Amino acid sequence: MSDDESTPVSDQDSGPARDQDSGPAKDHDDAPVSDRPGTSVGAPEPRPARNAGRERLAGRISRFDRTHRLDRKLGHAVSRLTGQALGPYQTAVIRIGFAGTWLLFLLREFPHRQEMYGPDGPWSWDLAQQLIASNHAFTVLMWADSQVWFEIVFGFAVLSAALFMLGWRTRTMSVLFLLGVLSLQNRSIFMGDGGDNVIHLMAIYLVFTRCGQVWSLDARRERRTAAARPREGDEGQPDRVGVVLWAVLGLALTAATLAGKIDGGTLGGWRTIYWGLWALQALWWLAGRYAARSDQPRIFLDVVANLVHNAALFVIMAEACLIYATAGWYKIQGSRWQDGTAVYYPLHLDYFSPWPALSDLLSASGTMVMLVTYGTVVAQVAFPFTLFNRRVKNVLLAIMMTEHAVIAVVLGLPFFSLAMIAADAVFLPTSFLRRLGGWAARVREWLLSRLSRLARVLRVSRSGRLGRALTGSRENSGEDNSGEDSSGDGSGGEAGEGGPRPPEAADHPHVGFTA
Repeated sequence: MSDDESTPVSDQDSGPARDQDSGPAKDHDDAPVSDRPGTSVGAPEPRPARNAGRERLAGRISRFDRTHRLDRKLGHAVSRLTGQALGPYQTAVIRIGFAGTWLLFLLREFPHRQEMYGPDGPWSWDLAQQLIASNHAFTVLMWADSQVWFEIVFGFAVLSAALFMLGWRTRTMSVLFLLGVLSLQNRSIFMGDGGDNVIHLMAIYLVFTRCGQVWSLDARRERRTAAARPREGDEGQPDRVGVVLWAVLGLALTAATLAGKIDGGTLGGWRTIYWGLWALQALWWLAGRYAARSDQPRIFLDVVANLVHNAALFVIMAEACLIYATAGWYKIQGSRWQDGTAVYYPLHLDYFSPWPALSDLLSASGTMVMLVTYGTVVAQVAFPFTLFNRRVKNVLLAIMMTEHAVIAVVLGLPFFSLAMIAADAVFLPTSFLRRLGGWAARVREWLLSRLSRLARVLRVSRSGRLGRALTGSRENSGEDNSGEDSSGDGSGGEAGEGGPRPPEAADHPHVGFTA
């Protein structure tokens, strides 16, 4: 047996053990008791494992928070889109703006209505009929070529625009307003300009909005109805006017359909649209009339109406952005806009110069012309991108509205400018519109107070004149009676118990009228 094999195991380990004790023993003495090898104090887990567990837990919590936060945002967005009609003041102001612009246009062109839309106008009835047969556009003016029918339709367009602007039966009037716009504009397509095209599009979009929530006669009627209810849950008076209006329109629609005046087209065309809107109006009335029995149908219709309204409002905003973006990018491609002289030329056209002196003053400075030319292009191209910054958007919006007001005065395009300002109003902040409504209410109250005071003054002065006239007539009759008494038995010398009543003074205002 060799020496290695005969050596005990303890002796083999003694050398290395002594070497280890001689060196690293100092490190063990300096180390904490819990970190020394062989110690059993506390026996904690290793720190890297503990930190890894904490990191995994924190990651799970953060992922849960992100997911939960996203769910909360989505839920909040869905509740806003379905629970309320967004932008009530914005939709109200564009309703008033477009209906007012169309009404002013019709009143302004009333003396020229025959040349523009009449049966004997430059665009004759036969030519219009051929065009309508090819493009299937809707216009009730093509139902008959008589002068009486034209006057009825034109008056109907004026009346529907006025009622829609005031917000009376807004759902029904929005459809009738669209009917008037389509009937006149599709009759003579060459009479329109950019402003007419904007009114044409917005009249379609406004049908799908709940634009009568504020600043309308409907809103005032709702407030008065709610205040007049004696107790909660009372249904109040039935809406007889709405039912009669719905029935009359249903009869008119039935007669037009049976006579074949409404084009069917694809999927029924305009016939399907008008009958569908008429049926939805009836469904809405039924849900509101019998809401006391079950409010679920009314809630469902409210959700659908809010979704449709918000979608239409988004389309209106997108349409306004598209108008400015396309106009700006087309201007960039023009050589006159590139060299900064494009604004100069329309200022010297007789057709666009109602104030020649003002046009010459604005075009006298080449620097001013260049700044206005480039500023117009920059504003139109940049406007859609400024919607992400509220302050920049409001500043640029004020600049563009001012520009349209200048165009209305300098170039003589008031209705185009009013239509574009009405389209821009959809981006106005709600706080500003509320302040604007408050100012308008104060002005209205001031005017009403002035008018009532003037009416009282006129009434008092009229009663005073009437009293003086009656007093004079009584004086004359008294003098006659006194003359007769003196010529008789003399018993009328003094005002006795049975004598005539002495005449009252003329300065008594109560005589005759207010007594």
